[in-house]
Amino acid sequence: MINAISDLLWYLFIPPIEALGVVMGLNFFYPHFVNSSGDPTMLGGLLGVLLMLLFFPFNYYGVKAFSKSTNLFGGVKLLIYFLVAFGFISFWHVHNMYSYGGALPYGLEGVFVAIPLGMFAFGSLRVIPDYTEEAKYPSAIPGAILWSLFGQTLLYVLFGIALLFALNWGHLDITAGHWGGLSSIPGNPFLQIAKHTDAAWLIGLVILIVIIGPFVTGYIYQGAGSRILFAMGRSKIVSRRMVELSHTHGIPAKSLVVTTVIGIIIAFIAAPLPSIYNLIGDAVVAGYIGFAINPPIMIALRKQGRHGKFRSETVSTVVAALAFASASLIIYWSGWPSVPYAAVLVLLLSVVFGYFSGVKKGMSNSIWYIAYIVFLSLMTYLGSQGALKVFSMPVASGIVVLISLLIFLPWGVASRMEVSQQIKFAPQN
Repeated sequence: MINAISDLLWYLFIPPIEALGVVMGLNFFYPHFVNSSGDPTMLGGLLGVLLMLLFFPFNYYGVKAFSKSTNLFGGVKLLIYFLVAFGFISFWHVHNMYSYGGALPYGLEGVFVAIPLGMFAFGSLRVIPDYTEEAKYPSAIPGAILWSLFGQTLLYVLFGIALLFALNWGHLDITAGHWGGLSSIPGNPFLQIAKHTDAAWLIGLVILIVIIGPFVTGYIYQGAGSRILFAMGRSKIVSRRMVELSHTHGIPAKSLVVTTVIGIIIAFIAAPLPSIYNLIGDAVVAGYIGFAINPPIMIALRKQGRHGKFRSETVSTVVAALAFASASLIIYWSGWPSVPYAAVLVLLLSVVFGYFSGVKKGMSNSIWYIAYIVFLSLMTYLGSQGALKVFSMPVASGIVVLISLLIFLPWGVASRMEVSQQIKFAPQN
């Protein structure tokens, strides 16, 4: 339940975030959707609601139609991304690579602090396994994840270089070398940079990116979020109605309606209450709290003899340890107060879901997970990213890795339920 709620927080926030990303792109044509602070106006909030409704049909007509639309939009999006990246690189302001601190203006600590935001983008990989149960060839899933990881990495590195090569401080009215000033740019920074160039074709492509990019991501996450609710229904954490499938299209229609409605509410209240988007960081933390449970699950399943075709115990244990340490560091680097805020959100929702769904079994098995979340919250408070700053970044990061691997990973594996104890899923329709 704790794991499901952590994932759910991630999935409920992404679609409205992406919808408002589209709003920011459309603001280029009608500058009344976003105010000078970069927050949506009431009109922008209403447009975000409309976009959430437009996401719905892309998911409703079944996974086959979803796959075709995603392949089409995704292919166009990928081509435009590469064209735009190389277009920006052609401006060749190479001095930004080494002047004013260059590519590492805040040193390695700045890189660590930025990683959780980067993982907000890499987190999109998780939607691939979300659809595994509906995949025609499930064996293709591992390759899809690895190729997507490679492709994303290539694109993000290209766009990092593109930003440095295209950045003209004078055009943006920012003091040269004042990297923090880039955060004051309203809307999409690449769109603002493109507006000051003579390359009309580049402006057009960037506009397509800031509209198509978040639109595709938004409707994919909306559908993936419905699968999370579907899984929670099978685990008897939410109403069994979330398990019901559409007889026509074979998708969890009621789960899709619920995720859409919640997204609409979030998108709309972002106009009168833009501070709700301060919860983005908390949603990222919650998402990685949810991810962190997967490595001990993998080891636990292998100890029960469920290892699939890959039988190397040593390699799988090393991969699990690296994944668990990485998830722990991403959560820690997210900083104060995002980690405790996320922990409190997960706690409150766990109490609510636990009470109304009558979740009782497995409390003793989950103590390690609760202690793990408390430990990371405490480390965030004590560490360099926290309130007290007792430990430096390297020392605190080392403590997080050691305690996670020496205590919480083996504790989590040891806390697994035996096969005879495991909670049975609700039957599918």
